[in-house]
Amino acid sequence: MQVTRIRLYPVKSFSGLDVDAAGVLPWGLEGDRRWAVVDPDGEPVTAREANGMLGLSATLDDAALVLSDGRHGSELRVPEPVGAAPIRVGHSRQGSALPADAAADAWLSDRLHRPVRLVWQPDPRVRSVNPAHGGHPDDRVSLADVGPLLLASESSTAQLNRWTDDGTPELDIVRFRPNVVVDGDPASPFAEDSWPFVQLGDVRFRVNGVCDRCVMTTIDPDTLARGKEPIRTLAKHRRWDGKTWFGVWLVPDLASSASPAVIRVGDAVVAG
Repeated sequence: MQVTRIRLYPVKSFSGLDVDAAGVLPWGLEGDRRWAVVDPDGEPVTAREANGMLGLSATLDDAALVLSDGRHGSELRVPEPVGAAPIRVGHSRQGSALPADAAADAWLSDRLHRPVRLVWQPDPRVRSVNPAHGGHPDDRVSLADVGPLLLASESSTAQLNRWTDDGTPELDIVRFRPNVVVDGDPASPFAEDSWPFVQLGDVRFRVNGVCDRCVMTTIDPDTLARGKEPIRTLAKHRRWDGKTWFGVWLVPDLASSASPAVIRVGDAVVAG
């Protein structure tokens, strides 16, 4: 097996971007989901209710974020708000974050057609992994929902598409918002469910459990239209505990003070 894609999501719920390599820190990939959108009361705003977020993208530029609206050809550079006063945010186990400047808020509010704010997590060491999902007390995470990284398998996606082979267009793996995509064994789809550990190149990860999937996966990443897949098919084949499941959460097996390790597209994948 090998790593076939690596994806970053600089802003939570924005579209992702493919990279050839990424630094790995105890709380996830370097630069992944340190920014998020909140409403005026600090409650998280995600693509679950604001589909238009998936039509926006962001890249990292030194100590700044570059917001992009590819549909309208607009960009905005947002510095990290290192000197801003913290505001309360509703992300569980986070407490507060630093607000971006008013220009960023106006840019986003105009595109999402509602008042929102852009916030930045200055120190991901303060937020623990959700203990309900098997996190150890010392595990840390960015502003991702559950765990530091999500791994998805091409062989599992191929099996899902075979299950939906009724005229439904093939589902792109990006619907599942993975950080790491591996090719997997075509003869053993969903083998990742039972991996206790996986090594990507030189970096070892603990597999923290299978990911339960939400309505966000039913939004076409290109058209932003909602549909019934993949939840409809997952409910037939991958439903237990009242939820549907696809992909696995990874926790890097790194010391909390470690400098970034690196994973690359083409790295060997060893499960065990």
